[in-house]
Amino acid sequence: MSVNLFDDVWRPGEERDGYASRERLVGEELGAALWGGTMYELGPGERICPYHWHVGEEEWLLVAAGTPTLRTPDGERVLRAWDVAVFRRGPEGVHEVRNDGDAVACVLLLSSLSDPEVSVYPDSGKVGASGGWSRSDDVRVGLRNRPEANIEYFDGEA
Repeated sequence: MSVNLFDDVWRPGEERDGYASRERLVGEELGAALWGGTMYELGPGERICPYHWHVGEEEWLLVAAGTPTLRTPDGERVLRAWDVAVFRRGPEGVHEVRNDGDAVACVLLLSSLSDPEVSVYPDSGKVGASGGWSRSDDVRVGLRNRPEANIEYFDGEA
């Protein structure tokens, strides 16, 4: 199976202002089982998601068009078409991709898939856990919290 990334096949992205308003689930289109892939169209001022890192997944970024800004522990830099970056598992892979330019930017994020997965958001102090992605929609689990709000292991147990 194959897809063409230049085909105009988009779906609505995040409804929150400032985040990617259009995306394309390339991994899903291809029927991939071990890798995910999402193409994002970033209008001026939009970003993909908050600054974060993954416990189980490694991600790769390919810039297809425009000049998005990449934030990592090494600082910020403007990327251009055909630049590639990798975000390794763990704190060294923390990243954020946003469009500070005046024109639309398109980026493809490829990732290994981990189910369950844990993501850490250093700017806000959140930790997120999700799982059940390979099963039906009614058993998917998504939790977000801050470590100081954790409950004790035996909380609610008899």
